[in-house]
Amino acid sequence: MLDYLIKRAFFTLITIFLLSISIFAIVQIPPGDAIDVIVRSREADGDTMSDTEVAQLRSAYGLDRPILVRYVDWVTDLFKGDMGLSVSGQPVRKLVGERLPATVALSVFSLLITYMIAIPIGIYSAINQYSLGDYVATTFGFIGLATPNFLLALILIFISYRYFGISIGGFFSPEFRDAPMSIAKLWDLTQHLIPPIIVIATSSTAGTIRTLRATLLDELGKQYVITARAKGVPWRKLLLKYPVRLALNPIVAGIGYIFPFLLAGQTIVAIVLNLPTLGPLLFNGLINQDIELTSSVLIIQSLLAIFGVVFSDVLLTLLDPRIRFEKGAG
Repeated sequence: MLDYLIKRAFFTLITIFLLSISIFAIVQIPPGDAIDVIVRSREADGDTMSDTEVAQLRSAYGLDRPILVRYVDWVTDLFKGDMGLSVSGQPVRKLVGERLPATVALSVFSLLITYMIAIPIGIYSAINQYSLGDYVATTFGFIGLATPNFLLALILIFISYRYFGISIGGFFSPEFRDAPMSIAKLWDLTQHLIPPIIVIATSSTAGTIRTLRATLLDELGKQYVITARAKGVPWRKLLLKYPVRLALNPIVAGIGYIFPFLLAGQTIVAIVLNLPTLGPLLFNGLINQDIELTSSVLIIQSLLAIFGVVFSDVLLTLLDPRIRFEKGAG
């Protein structure tokens, strides 16, 4: 186990290194940079900047140096916890730090809700194949997969405001936004968390139900299940100890792609629901060609995605004893 974790950590570091190069290179591809955005904005306000002022501004943001030097400085500063300055003049570390906890919490809660709903429904749907409940679950699955998250968010906003007079945008109501933490504010936060969690988790829940149903049906048709039932093994004990446990393998392995999917799916939903997460911050950074902000947010989201993949790999090896840590082990 220890050798496996060491090897996994080694390959993870290589992945992070290659990702950092890719991210930093990709954000440089669009023509122009943040200084051009600032110059155009100043010109729109009737304030024309001289070439000297533009050069000084470009030097202040380090954009006059070669790209390789800027990459090395960026990585070095990241290790020190310094993410540079945003175009707005604020430290990127502060901007990211304000939104990172909400982003992680929203993704983790959405992942938990996904599995809490999908696993029981998937098991029921498989052991009651072609029943009314199975058809209902299948219908829900197809609707969930076919409905865009942002459309569901818009529908919830309309229904909550039209019929209940409640605004579900943001994490807090206006009267609690700047108030100190209290039981009332915590309850308000809980109410505002439910809609985005529902929206973000819907498509992943639907997909997980379909995956678990198909995998469990495959396990239930195998010879060891038929033999165990013929020998009189109690159905509930047999179901939970073997078929369900093995059918959960792709679900656990799916954490590696569901977690990044939830992170990516937050962006449009967060914009629609006005949520202070990393998604809208990244969107604004891309529009403003804010290299420091965009690179930092992308590398953090990549690290979170890699953590999800590593966590799913380790959990999978603990769940299924047939999986070996050593290459070629049978």
